[in-house]
Order: sequence, then structure tokens, then C-alpha cells
Amino acid sequence: QVQLVESGGGLVHPGESLRLSCTASGNNFIINNIGWYRQAPGKQRELVARVTRYNDFTYADSVRGRFTISRDDARDTAYLQMNNLKVEETAIYACNANIYTRSQGSTDYWGRGTQVTVSS
Repeated sequence: QVQLVESGGGLVHPGESLRLSCTASGNNFIINNIGWYRQAPGKQRELVARVTRYNDFTYADSVRGRFTISRDDARDTAYLQMNNLKVEETAIYACNANIYTRSQGSTDYWGRGTQVTVSS
């Protein structure tokens, strides 16, 4: 069993920045892809950013150039640096990772999410 825990959410004003962290814990696992999704009330969940184990990056068009995803495999952690945040980006941001374990093979895991609120 692997667990993902997010941190770093909060309330900011438009134009400010936040950095989210997602840390995986467990025994004998390898993180394949890891990324961030967000869901605002009344809207579909959308992929924000994702990075593979080979450092291939994917970004939503709306965040490209402002958000940066990175991973630190020594810490089993992924980060999402969010710059110049906009009001419409208020959402719950959840970490998702495809993780390999010997017992379960490759499995998707989700964190519980962290609230990001952008308000003037």
C-alpha cells in the first residue's frame, strides 16, 4: 500500500504564487508518472500537470508558462510551482501517481487533495 499526501494549499490573492508538494510513502515502490489534477465546483476534473519517470512533462494549456511540475525521486516527492494564480484556478488540487509495487504491479493512487483558493 502506497499513500500520497499533499501539502501547500491555501488562500492567496490573484497574481500570487503557491508551491504544492506531494509525497509518497510506503515500502518498495517505484513512481512512474506523477501529476496534479484540479476540480472546481461544478466543473470537470482536469489534468494540470504531469511528469513521467523519464522527465517528460505535460501541462494544461491554461497553465503552461506559469506552472512548473518537478519531481525529487530521492524524496519520493513531486512539486507544483504555481505562479501568477488566477481567481478561476480556485479548486481542490489532488495528486495522482502511477506506482509500481511487486505485490500489486502498476496501480494508480490518489491523494486526498489540498484546497487552493485565489480571491481578491
